[in-house]
Amino acid sequence: MFRSINVTSRIFERQIRTPAPGTSVHCARRFYENIVPSFTVYDIECPDHSFRKFTDDGQYLISFSRNHQDLIVYRPMWLSFSCKEEDCCRHDLPPKAKRFESFFTQLYSVTLASCNELICKDFFLSMEGNQFGLFATSTAQIHDAPTTGRAIQGVPFIEKITFHLLRLEDGVVLDEKTIHILQVRDLGNLVDVRTIGSFCREDDELFLISNSQSLATSERSRLNPFPGNQVGNGHNQVNQDNSFLSGIKQRLLSFIFQGMWNEETDQAVRVQSLKKKFFFHFQDYVDLIIWKVQFLDRHHLLIKFGSVDGGVSRNVDHHPAFFAVYSMETTEVVAFYQNSAEELYFLFEKFCDHFHATSRNSLHMNFISSHSNNVYALEQLRSIKSKGGSFSQFVKKMMASLPFGCQSQSPSPYFDQSLFRYDEKLISATDRHRQSTDHPIKFISRRPPYTLKFKIKPGPEAGTIDGRTKRISSFLFHPFLPLALSIQQTLFLQPSVVNIHFRR
Repeated sequence: MFRSINVTSRIFERQIRTPAPGTSVHCARRFYENIVPSFTVYDIECPDHSFRKFTDDGQYLISFSRNHQDLIVYRPMWLSFSCKEEDCCRHDLPPKAKRFESFFTQLYSVTLASCNELICKDFFLSMEGNQFGLFATSTAQIHDAPTTGRAIQGVPFIEKITFHLLRLEDGVVLDEKTIHILQVRDLGNLVDVRTIGSFCREDDELFLISNSQSLATSERSRLNPFPGNQVGNGHNQVNQDNSFLSGIKQRLLSFIFQGMWNEETDQAVRVQSLKKKFFFHFQDYVDLIIWKVQFLDRHHLLIKFGSVDGGVSRNVDHHPAFFAVYSMETTEVVAFYQNSAEELYFLFEKFCDHFHATSRNSLHMNFISSHSNNVYALEQLRSIKSKGGSFSQFVKKMMASLPFGCQSQSPSPYFDQSLFRYDEKLISATDRHRQSTDHPIKFISRRPPYTLKFKIKPGPEAGTIDGRTKRISSFLFHPFLPLALSIQQTLFLQPSVVNIHFRR
């Protein structure tokens, strides 16, 4: 739509030209090529907090205290100051520009964790409409605790994990639960929907208890035919040491067996195939544990299964993994893939957006670039694929990112690959820490003449003197304003270096 890169000319062109149908939002987003966070305030004076993220509507900045006890919420605002001269842009910023309070206003501070708990600093979810925020606290991890029940040897034991539902407007804690799958009501209540694992349906446990009581009564009647001599022991619970498979594991094995059964029509060939493919690996399937789970939609879960060794290992690339799509309505497994399955990869390549459960109420979340909606991201993916090596290993590498973490991507327009080009090894829309660098990260326009639009440099302005110290950086971009924070920290609990990048 725009022929000029001058913002004034673009505004004039917008008045006299109409974009093609269905492209008005994309054309409007091109203004971000002119409105960029091109100025940096280095090493700003700010509280020693752990900054988490902006909410999707941009109204709140979430942070936690260093002792992981308190939640501190800020509201972004813009730096304002007066200048005696006509051209203020040529003058240095006033001293107050070095203070965090000039860009953010603290709304409240709430203590979420009790004396024996800590806030899970990597966990925060905003609910539909960003009215509520979901946080989590937990007791300290116990690494040498004995395993009980279905616990896994080598996985740290956590006595309690508590979810806190908080109203973001004023910081009022509305509800607390210690559950697996929950639903947030409009009034701000957490509802225990179900726990999927040992049991799949709500009445599975009741059925097993009833069946256990019936068997116990029959056994007592057989051993003691005289009713007057019966003595009740009062135990009505299901025997936890029985040989039954868990509900989810039984569903998984049934699906695998049925799929292999239907592969062959000849009975003799079918039996031989089951022996080689199912019964030979039966114990391997039984020993699978759940590594990670995500919602695909309201009714389906994507469950990643793997070995126990992979569950406790820091590097899971060398361990086999499987993906199952589970329907919570029918309690059935509807699809099952190994992490090297080409069919799953091609689904991931064409329909990547379906693996992200995005908010329906946030317009900004609809423009996150992926290789299924952006030609530049697809070209980058195909370039990685064509660099050589085993295609099977490439598929495993791509599948290692699944399932995606919920709300783990920034909707900032500066990560829109239709507008800007940048080094994804150093920065991307995905929320995670990265190895820090003393070189600035460049954002270059996708359109001719491919000019440098702005740079983001974490850490001190002059760089770090001690090059031996390992430094990691994280980046928090506002969902629609030209405002970003870069946080550089070391592994020795030293105060973080926080820079603010904004449009002056």
